[in-house]
Amino acid sequence: MTTLFKLAWRNIWRNKRRTIITTIAIAFAVFLASFQVSFQKGAWDNIVDSSVNMFFGYAQVRGQGYTDEQTLDKAFLLDEQLNQLDVSIDKIVYTVPRLESFALASHEESTTGVMVIGIDPEKEDEMTGLKERLIEGAYITADDDAVFIASGVAKKMKTGVGDTLVIISQGYHGVNAAGKYPVKGIFEFSLPELNKRLVYLPLKKAQVFFGAENRATTLALKINDRDDVPEVVLAVNKQLPESGYEVKAWQELVPELLEARQLDTAGGYFILALLYLIIIFGIFGTILMMTKEREYEFGVLTAIGMSRKKLFGTVWIETVLLGLFGSVIGILLAIPVCYYIATHPFDVAAFGEEAAAAYEKMGIQPILQGTFEWRIFFNQALIIFLATTLLALYPLWTIMRLKPVEAMRG
Repeated sequence: MTTLFKLAWRNIWRNKRRTIITTIAIAFAVFLASFQVSFQKGAWDNIVDSSVNMFFGYAQVRGQGYTDEQTLDKAFLLDEQLNQLDVSIDKIVYTVPRLESFALASHEESTTGVMVIGIDPEKEDEMTGLKERLIEGAYITADDDAVFIASGVAKKMKTGVGDTLVIISQGYHGVNAAGKYPVKGIFEFSLPELNKRLVYLPLKKAQVFFGAENRATTLALKINDRDDVPEVVLAVNKQLPESGYEVKAWQELVPELLEARQLDTAGGYFILALLYLIIIFGIFGTILMMTKEREYEFGVLTAIGMSRKKLFGTVWIETVLLGLFGSVIGILLAIPVCYYIATHPFDVAAFGEEAAAAYEKMGIQPILQGTFEWRIFFNQALIIFLATTLLALYPLWTIMRLKPVEAMRG
């Protein structure tokens, strides 16, 4: 094997120009592929972080059947076990309880449908940065008997800080829910749909309003690393009773976001496939030319007694070495670039305020950021290795069909 390797090593440097050109082409393909995968994955990670963590959390505990029928009747008791999930499971940073239901809000002659959400103000702010969205008035506290409303609601109902909002709804198990609350503060969400309908109440006041004492419809789980979500969901399911609760990861909470990511990723893979198809044809052209040029050499080696198996082994090693050279160089070029775009996000505002505003309107942090994962580079090297290994079958086919006398005549 050592002899074959030495022979292959000498052979690939017999034509330095061809070796260098082939290596550069492979390196360029690996670099572009690594950069594209890193950038695309980083962009979607940013979208998921911004969209999911802004409201849902990476996972939620819900009452049994709440996902299919989102009514207050599916609310569950916030018992000690649920309140201690962040203590019993290390990868849960904290939990954020919410009590949600639709209602009619009225001020003077204006009436509109809203989503009333009972929150723990401190925990909600930790998770979603709700206090930072304040544009008028003050943020609510746990003991306030007041509401914190979205600017779209305030504009539609011509309501300001200090005005009174009348809220009417149906409470837990059909009880009447009605109350009057002063507006303590107004906030603004970048997502227009949320901005038109959200009204926040302190959780305790919302539980009294809906007649759902110590209950919640969802318990959002704050998890720092999205890769830990499956493990956390499994751990929570083991701790909770088999019936009465359902634990949902973000992929089930916002399936449309997952579908959009999968569709975009599929498009990215299609571009990668075209890129690799081009480079594979380039490598095949090199192998084809190399094989044709060396038919005489193959004929002589076969005639003097070298086995076809060893001859093919030499050519196969040559082909794989070319692939490995290009892959390693491409990876070495891609690593610093991918690391830089992962640690130094690019501000979208550099493309203009309209571009940044478009991101913010969708509730996405206006940055372009890559991700740095070793498996991205490993996957590109593996693809090249498999491709060159398959392409090396052509010399095998040629060598097995080779007739030494005819080859030496040519």
